[in-house]
Amino acid sequence: MAKTNQVVVPGTWYIRCSFQSLVALLVTVLVIGAVYLTGKSEQLLEDPETGKISNDSLSACNLFSGKWVFDNKSYPLYKEQECTFMSDQLACQKFGRKDLSYQHWRWQPHHCDLPRFNATALLERLRNKRLVFVGDSLNRGQWVSMVCLVEAAIPSGFKSIHDNGSLITFKAMEYNATIEYYWAPLLVESNSDDPVNHRLPDRIVRAHSIEKHARHWTDADILVFNSYLWWRRPHLKVLWGSFESSDGIYKEVKMRRSYEMALRTWSDWLEFHVNPNKTQLFFMSISPIHERAEEWGEAEGQNCYNEAEPIWKEGYRGKGTDPKMMRIVESTIDELKTRGSEVQLINITQLSEYRKEGHPSIYRKQWQPLTEEQASNPPSYADCIHWCLPGVPDVWNEFLYAYIFRWTIM
Repeated sequence: MAKTNQVVVPGTWYIRCSFQSLVALLVTVLVIGAVYLTGKSEQLLEDPETGKISNDSLSACNLFSGKWVFDNKSYPLYKEQECTFMSDQLACQKFGRKDLSYQHWRWQPHHCDLPRFNATALLERLRNKRLVFVGDSLNRGQWVSMVCLVEAAIPSGFKSIHDNGSLITFKAMEYNATIEYYWAPLLVESNSDDPVNHRLPDRIVRAHSIEKHARHWTDADILVFNSYLWWRRPHLKVLWGSFESSDGIYKEVKMRRSYEMALRTWSDWLEFHVNPNKTQLFFMSISPIHERAEEWGEAEGQNCYNEAEPIWKEGYRGKGTDPKMMRIVESTIDELKTRGSEVQLINITQLSEYRKEGHPSIYRKQWQPLTEEQASNPPSYADCIHWCLPGVPDVWNEFLYAYIFRWTIM
C-alpha cells in the first residue's frame, strides 16, 4: 500500500485538539445553561432562609394560571381554632361545618410552584412598616387570613389588636410591624362608610372625594386595595358637594361609569400622595360569588349550600363576575403606570371561580336570628360571597407574599 506523504507542521496537532476541546466545552456549557434556565422557569427560586424570590422567577411564570390540587399533608397553613383573631363570619368549622375538605386545596400554577409562605420572613420584611388592606369585607377576609398566617410565629404577649372603627390594627410588637384593615367599600367617600351600619340599598358616592379615607393610608409601606362588590347596582347616585351641605348636586350614574370616576380619583390620589420608591401598591381583582347553581350545571334555585368540591370545568366563569369592570381596573392601572406609579394587579378571579364549595354557606355567625321560613330553607340565608378560613384567601396572600419579595430584590 503506497504511503501518502503528509507534512505535519510542528504544533498543529496540538492546535487542532485544543480547538476541538474548546468547542466541546462550549457545547457542554450551553447545554448545562439551557437545562438550568429551563429548570429556573419551572419554579420560583427562593432562599429557604429568607423566603426571598429570584428576580426573574415571577416574570417566567403566570402564577394565576393553574389548577387546584387536593393536599391534606401541607394544607391548611394554619388551624382555624388556633388563630386568635379569627372572625366568626369566616369560622365555618366553629359554626358546624363537618366537611373540612375546603381547607386542603392547594393552588398549583401550570409551570412553576408558589413559594411556601414563611411567616417569619414576612414579619422581618415588615419590620418598622405598615401593611394596610383597604376595601370591603372581602378585603377584610384577606386581612384576617394574613393575620392568621403570621400570628403563630409571634409569641403570646407580643401581639395585639386595636379596633378604631374603620381602622383595625394588628401589631407584631417585636417587629414594630402592623397589618391593618381599613373599611372603604367604594374607596371614595360614600354613605356606606360606617363599618357597622352600612347595609344601604340606596348607595351614594362622592366620586371625587377620597381624602376622608386616604389620610389614614398616606404613610403605609404596602397598600392592598379592592373594590367591586358594592358597585353591583345598575346605577349609583353620585354626589357633587358634601353630605353636610344642602346645595349638593345628585345624579344617577350607570355602574361602570361611576366606578370609572371613583378609580380615577383613587389613581390621582396615588400619583400625588404615594412615593413609588417607598410604597408597594396592589389591587385585588374580582372575588367571584356562587349564588346560582344552574350556572355550573346543577338545580335551578340552589346556590353554594351543601357544595363539597370545586368546579372542574376549565375557564368557568359565573355571571356575577363582570369582565368589563375588570378592564376598567386594568386600564386605570396601565394609565397610572405612565404617570410613574405602578400598581400590581393580583388576579384572583379565575382561580376563585372554581371554588364554589369554599364559602361559609350557613356555617357562620348570623347577624340576626333566623326566621322560621329561613330555618326551613337553608339556601335562602347561605353566604355565597365571603370565604371560609382557612381557605381561598390564604392563596391570595400567597400571591401577595410572592410579589412582596419580588419587589424587594429588583
